[in-house]
Amino acid sequence: MEGVSQQKPKSKKRLSATLKRLIIVEKLYNPLGFVLLLFFALLIGAGVAFGGLALGVVIIILIGILPFVYGIVAYPQFGMLVLLVMSYIIFVIGQLGFNGPVGTIMDGLQVLLFLGVIFHIKGNWAIFKSPITVVILIWLAYNILEVGNPSATSRMAWVYTVREVAICALSYFVFMYNVNSIKFLRVIFVVWLVLTVIGAAYAFKQEYIGFNAVETAYLNSTPDIASLLFIDGHWRKFSIFADPVAFAYNMVMPAIFIICLVTSIKMKMWQKVALGFLVLFFLDAMLFSGTRGANVLIPAALFLLAILKYNKKILVFIACAAVFLLFLINVPTSNPNLSRFQTAFKPNNDASYNLRKSNQKKIQPYILTHPIGGGLGSTGEWGKRFSPGSYLASFPPDSGYIRVAVETGWVGLIVFCIFMFVILKTGINNYYLIENRELKTYCLAITLIIFAYNLANFPQEALVQYPSNILFYMWAAFINVTLRLDMNLREEKSQLPVLQPAA
Repeated sequence: MEGVSQQKPKSKKRLSATLKRLIIVEKLYNPLGFVLLLFFALLIGAGVAFGGLALGVVIIILIGILPFVYGIVAYPQFGMLVLLVMSYIIFVIGQLGFNGPVGTIMDGLQVLLFLGVIFHIKGNWAIFKSPITVVILIWLAYNILEVGNPSATSRMAWVYTVREVAICALSYFVFMYNVNSIKFLRVIFVVWLVLTVIGAAYAFKQEYIGFNAVETAYLNSTPDIASLLFIDGHWRKFSIFADPVAFAYNMVMPAIFIICLVTSIKMKMWQKVALGFLVLFFLDAMLFSGTRGANVLIPAALFLLAILKYNKKILVFIACAAVFLLFLINVPTSNPNLSRFQTAFKPNNDASYNLRKSNQKKIQPYILTHPIGGGLGSTGEWGKRFSPGSYLASFPPDSGYIRVAVETGWVGLIVFCIFMFVILKTGINNYYLIENRELKTYCLAITLIIFAYNLANFPQEALVQYPSNILFYMWAAFINVTLRLDMNLREEKSQLPVLQPAA
């Protein structure tokens, strides 16, 4: 016990000495550091004297931003975690009363991370060599060329839309270059799952306790919102996300990921039980969203899982899941969440689905006669803002694929489908190439998530809202990262010295 009690003061002394060296000796005793400290102190004092306390606080924030920006560029792993967290809390920040350009801040964060890649890469562009990189660049180039679309009624709509497409695509290069160890890959997955737990827990709060004042004001702000979110006497929940659709899909994807872990990696029984509880927790929260399109994603992902991992254990698991699903679809219920879940598997009886089918049928002649579409941003909110009164501005796309077909034409739709196909094909190929069991499981889970996003993008726009737009390109990058890490491990093993048997 004496040794233990003596160790703690020693460790505290070492920590104190380290902090003294880093903060006082290397910074304050440094002439430049002393001058900067004095300058900032005078600046804050002058701000308070001439502009009041508010100006002083603003100056302190601005001073704090500089090292923060430096940290993002110099330490990209820190920056990626900040980007991931920000993509989840971006709408919460608005609820807290911050009325600044949060979207622009997110754009700036992604650009900074990309500049950090350019700063560190030193000409080693071969690291990005992949079919996925090629199709991402082709898709980006096609969207940029849309600026010259003769059918477009607004160039400003193109500016706003292409910014979203191009800047989010930068995160692919950021994650692909900077994730260079299994350890950091695990850190990202843990942070992602923690954020999902927070999102699910907040949805339970909205369901059983109620909305806060800001959320209530938003729900009552316009009749259109109530018509979309108040269904059969029950409010659809959106948790910390932009809308119920983004919330639902961001509950399903982690559930798919965990199912892959449980069925592919050896672990203790209590770990499987804990992860199984998380899956049920996420899927239960998902039902609060009332997003029918999300309900079919788990069965579809399990079907692909059964194909890619063809073994008795997986087939038994899928069969049990199928029986449970059939029970849920057909069981009589008065629960509005479960009732809405059941309608996802009986779409022809749903008025909303039939309306969407009718709208898509009406727009088909336009798509066929406009091979490169009506221009980026010609539909939806940007269409209403920049091209009010136009034919496409009043068209509700209600589908990621339909939006692509309308705005970029059937040519753009073909390019986009090839883009998705190549990512999925590369994921499946890499899954069979990877030898390390953990990395193999990660690649499989990511491929299933990409597959689920493809299906989700048909009934809804699954890839336009935070955090899905960031996560999609992150998953695309990780398909390559898992194979690269596996190849590095194999190379390290091949370089190990071979032990000679004793004589």
